[in-house]
Amino acid sequence: MKSQMTRRDFLKKSSLVIAAAALPGRMGLFNVSPVLAGVDIPFKPHAFLEIAADDTITVWVGQTNLGQGTHTGIPMIIAEELDADWEKMRVKMALAAEPFKSPVWHMQATGGSSSIRHRWDLLRKVGAAARLMLVETAAEQWKIPAEKCATKDGKVIHPDGRGLTFGQLVEAARKQPVPEHPPLKNPKDYRIIGTQRERMDIPDKVMGKTVFGFDFTIPGMCVAVVARPPYYGASFQSYDKKAAMAVKGVIKVAPLGNRIAVCAETTHAAMIGRNALDIRWSKGSHPDLNDDALDALFKEHLEKPASVAKTGGDVKKALVEAARTIEQSYKLPYISHAQAEPINCTAHVEKERCRVWIPTQGQTATQLTASQLTGLPLEKVEVMTLPAGGGFGLRGEQDPVEDSVLLSKTLNRPVKVIWSRKDDFANDRFRPASQCNIKAGLDKDGRVIAWSHTVAAPSVMSRLMPDYVKDGIDPDAVSGITDIPYSFPNLLVSYVKVDSPVTVGFWRSVGYSVNAFTVESFMDELAHAAGKDPVQFRLDHMEKDGRPYNILSLLAEKSAWGTPVPEGRARGVAVTSCFESFAAHMAEVSVNEKGKITVHKMVCALDCGIAVYPDAIRAQAEAGVVMGLSTAFHEKVRFENGGVKTANYDDYPVLTMSEVPEIEVHIARNTLNPGGVGEPVFPSVAPAVANAVFKATGVRLRELPFKRELLIKG
Repeated sequence: MKSQMTRRDFLKKSSLVIAAAALPGRMGLFNVSPVLAGVDIPFKPHAFLEIAADDTITVWVGQTNLGQGTHTGIPMIIAEELDADWEKMRVKMALAAEPFKSPVWHMQATGGSSSIRHRWDLLRKVGAAARLMLVETAAEQWKIPAEKCATKDGKVIHPDGRGLTFGQLVEAARKQPVPEHPPLKNPKDYRIIGTQRERMDIPDKVMGKTVFGFDFTIPGMCVAVVARPPYYGASFQSYDKKAAMAVKGVIKVAPLGNRIAVCAETTHAAMIGRNALDIRWSKGSHPDLNDDALDALFKEHLEKPASVAKTGGDVKKALVEAARTIEQSYKLPYISHAQAEPINCTAHVEKERCRVWIPTQGQTATQLTASQLTGLPLEKVEVMTLPAGGGFGLRGEQDPVEDSVLLSKTLNRPVKVIWSRKDDFANDRFRPASQCNIKAGLDKDGRVIAWSHTVAAPSVMSRLMPDYVKDGIDPDAVSGITDIPYSFPNLLVSYVKVDSPVTVGFWRSVGYSVNAFTVESFMDELAHAAGKDPVQFRLDHMEKDGRPYNILSLLAEKSAWGTPVPEGRARGVAVTSCFESFAAHMAEVSVNEKGKITVHKMVCALDCGIAVYPDAIRAQAEAGVVMGLSTAFHEKVRFENGGVKTANYDDYPVLTMSEVPEIEVHIARNTLNPGGVGEPVFPSVAPAVANAVFKATGVRLRELPFKRELLIKG
């Protein structure tokens, strides 16, 4: 028996591997392992699709499984163009590598609702090219023109009805040249895209087989927890190493800059060892920082000279000439990602390679970080992406990667760094707080003729992508305003950067999650001032039959807007355009005399282009409602004594099941290129509720989370 088999032998005997190369329009054959392959294959590996001799079809996905459904949606796209037998489809997570980078961002990352929308053409071409190669192979064997062959359910079919399975053709098909521009299906012929399919990742999750990062183990591994400063700008002044080392199971106490790691054979021992350090910390750089100080800081900045992010027309002149002007301010807090699975990372640094196992949203960043810390070339750093228990943008941060790699180098063994829930809250990269002032002018007919909007907020981009900050403008901080879905003849958007020690980062739907609340709340205020129906007022300021116009119209139809509301209830609406998609929400609420708001029903209408995987889209939309209500009613990070006060869910409540309303989701039907899903279904939830509350009570809620004490009667 032959005990050694080369990769080339393996390919010859078992599979065909196809994908798109880095150069636009070019495709090639390569091995399934993007890091270890390429030794005897003349093409740079870009492993997306593998078809085995037993007819099994494996799709290698480079995007993290965050529970969003892309590990089924992406295979659906390839399977559609391939004409695959869906029952033969399998999905595997790929290593971090060049082929899996976004063609738009040029990095491998999971965020911004980009997994499908950035790869739509690429994924279709992968399946279509494979299908064409298989067809031409069968046609050659049958000695007939390829155009006379058909494909269906994993077979190439002869005009007389006989067929060959894909698996029977792969060995010969791999010799075919890969077509650069394979013909793609007409959407009217789709039989997989847009249909109901069972999620490929659900069975293992239900059976408890899925290994998340927090549960991951490797032989010889130790566990590390890290003590980080409890105050911004603090450093340790003393600690009791001897006491920590005395804890059974503790094997190393390792200072890492301004933090101290305790490594142990078990998680429990590491936690106890960290407690035993009895660290004395300095007061930090901002000992007086607390909620009130931060609130005052934002108000102060809102009065400072601002940088102009967008201008059109003459707002100053239009406001003077307006028949009526309205001005209001809004306030949103810092909020946590609060994901279910705490942060973690496992690394093993060896002489010739570094392996990292992590539920990351930033594979390229992880690979770069490990390469820089170890001095190893990128191709020697393998990043194995594990399923994540939630992310919402936080899992692209590199703190756990840095710690696990450095500690593995120090201990010369695999190290898993884990964060406790308290660590998660204290060291989060929060969604930025924001305060804004908006002033608008209405003409005699109640139309908006001027809109001036000034935002004071920290800058995420300054820390993570400084090249995107131009002339003092962080585009993320004003997203949803500079690209407002309305047409105003005079518009001025201004931004003031707020500098504070509180670190901010990307959070689901980024700036839109903040600015949609202010824009849509104020639009409702203007509609009321103009004496107009809130839906019609919005439609009157949109391009007729544009996508925002149509999705709001769909929402009005499906939510029975304009029909009588059940006694004691009121309705509110809001609409958002972001990530190449368009979403609108209707909230139906009641408010009792004690100020308790009950959301009875939420209706979501979403135009995300072609609906590749409708079941996942509905699930994302439902989750967007739940998360949107949670931030509207509960979530706010607290600060005191120069650090984060919030320590756990007991002082950071999230929405409970008893608060979840009836949710309807309506997906617009079209065949446009796919847009985002996970991000757009969130921003318009809170303003829809706030607008409904006003309709019910006459009280405007201009701050999140809602101050329900304003609603108490008597």
